[in-house]
Amino acid sequence: MALVQVALDARSYDILIEQGALDRAGDQLARFARGGRLVVVTDANVAAAQLPRLDASLRAANVGIEPIILPPGEQTKSWRHLEQLLDTLLALEIERGDHIVALGGGVIGDLVGFAASILKRGCHFVQLPTTLLAQVDSSVGGKTAINTRAGKNLVGSFYQPALVLIDPATLDSLPPRETRAGYAEVVKYGLIDDPDFFAWCESDGHRLLAGDPAARTHAIDKSVAAKAAIVADDERETSGRRALLNLGHTFGHALEADTGFSDTLLHGEAVAAGMALAFRYSARLGLCPAEDAVRVTAHLKAVGLPHDLASAHVTADGATLVGHMLHDKKMAAGTLPFLLAHGIGRTFLSKDVALADVAAFLDQDRATAL
Repeated sequence: MALVQVALDARSYDILIEQGALDRAGDQLARFARGGRLVVVTDANVAAAQLPRLDASLRAANVGIEPIILPPGEQTKSWRHLEQLLDTLLALEIERGDHIVALGGGVIGDLVGFAASILKRGCHFVQLPTTLLAQVDSSVGGKTAINTRAGKNLVGSFYQPALVLIDPATLDSLPPRETRAGYAEVVKYGLIDDPDFFAWCESDGHRLLAGDPAARTHAIDKSVAAKAAIVADDERETSGRRALLNLGHTFGHALEADTGFSDTLLHGEAVAAGMALAFRYSARLGLCPAEDAVRVTAHLKAVGLPHDLASAHVTADGATLVGHMLHDKKMAAGTLPFLLAHGIGRTFLSKDVALADVAAFLDQDRATAL
């Protein structure tokens, strides 16, 4: 078992990574049960694939579950489903001292975490991420949110879980497309500040995508440790260091908005295209060697991830996409910070990007790709 701690003083918590951990979850979760019961929130797909494993493990520890099963998909991160979830939790008489279990991908983790942060002004929750994207990114760090008409993750809170329990075996039930989407967030950690890890992705990433247990565990452990260190240093994104985790997201969220936050473009796919665009834009500005931008695009393309507007199924022009960016929650004093790069492993936060130039770049990038 690998153990990574997120060091946040009184809000510190452990991330446990172990093949088959879900089958032994009772050993870790029984202490959180009140009256021999745990409320488990999941979606219909995960309920079919993973809930029986969790149920059997908890029953072996004399803990029963109260499942709340929601529809799968990004649309579940909504006001409507948040209200429904809160009403159900209140009907189940959840108390401030109780722990709610989030079993699923990023959508479930984000929704349950936000609900826990506001229910009775705050109760506890535990993350059991079942997708690669959730295991390496969204389950760690305490960012919780729902989407609104104006954009993605614009209503939410910073609220840390009590525990994150990661079982790489849950990835066996994922469609290949979901695994690829999560892999984009793995690549991100190499591009931020670890060129050696990006080189590992180039040489060994295919093993992870093929289901190799050792490659999975290595990538998850490496990614989680990188994120935990950044979160411990800048929990609420005030110093600028945590902002590095948003590499690819400013472009990516605009692409998601243009495709209606739908299955047309999964979040990880949008991040992949966004990272490729960020590196090519950095090269356009003379900040990044062109060959590094080529390497990033080539690797994402090689593993079957979107790497430009066309492969992301985005048809909008540059001005429209920049319009989506204006709703970004990172806007400050009318300026939108961008994550750009001096090269692979050398990402930095830029606060002087001209949005008109971004729009022109997006139009030119599309034309060049044709």
